[in-house]
Amino acid sequence: MNFKIIDVDEIYKNDDKLKKEDVNMLMEWAEKQAHLPKVSELIMACFLHSCFYKIEAAKSAIDVYFTGNTLNPDMFQFKSLKDPIVKRTTDNNLVVILPKKAPNGDSVIILKPGENPENYHYPTQCKVLDAQRIIHLHEKGPFTGIHIIVDLKDVVFGHVIKLSTTVMAVKNYLYILQEGLPVRLKHIHFINIVSFIDKILAIIKPFMKKELQDKLRVHSDINSLFTYIPQDVLPIEYGGSCESTEVLKENVKKLLVENEEFLIAQDALVVDESKRTERNEKLNDVFGIAGSFKKLEVD
Repeated sequence: MNFKIIDVDEIYKNDDKLKKEDVNMLMEWAEKQAHLPKVSELIMACFLHSCFYKIEAAKSAIDVYFTGNTLNPDMFQFKSLKDPIVKRTTDNNLVVILPKKAPNGDSVIILKPGENPENYHYPTQCKVLDAQRIIHLHEKGPFTGIHIIVDLKDVVFGHVIKLSTTVMAVKNYLYILQEGLPVRLKHIHFINIVSFIDKILAIIKPFMKKELQDKLRVHSDINSLFTYIPQDVLPIEYGGSCESTEVLKENVKKLLVENEEFLIAQDALVVDESKRTERNEKLNDVFGIAGSFKKLEVD
């Protein structure tokens, strides 16, 4: 592990709305949920922060998140370069949380698929991003807010076809993002727009609540992006002062290698459905335990 885990007391000190007594209440509740894994006070604090300090909302998010992680290992577990799909993803696609934050504290994520659709795999993209998110929460605490930039510069229609073959993963990840992931998402920005952007949106929008759809921004001119995100925090290819995209890709690989044991240890934080005292029909339906899901086709 190449980082020091932040002291949770520092998080309380920096956020007067985040109360230790509320986090303790959340932890006491979690201890009574036999199916849930044992989670640190730090991560509980991150959940409460992401839910704007609402305890009941945080309880629901915790259950969704850990259930989703457990039932979708292709998107959340074994974040190691020893996995050839992870290596191919990090070699050929940019999936990064930028090191430099906006002046208001917001973090910026860039997702930029490489030129060859054969090297693009949506579930593994989620996995590589999740590794960085986990490390951030442990090293720096909660995200103030997050902007996601999806750069379509090198995307061809083959990427859309590839994405459509993993539509169940898209469905599940977007549900977890909206209902469980301990982050505050500000906007999702699409840049370098392609002529078939409507096909991409047709795949993802059915799984988005109106609240998330309202956060989508499609930029025909990259300059409009800078009204949301300061250009300075971006890589040099976008006119910013951050490292180049190639350097960032190498840094992500280094991060995975240096923290492999830590990340694999996180894989043990799974639910045990045999110990769940109250059946959650919503989660069963969403994650495909019950019912079926018809494959979405792209014309």
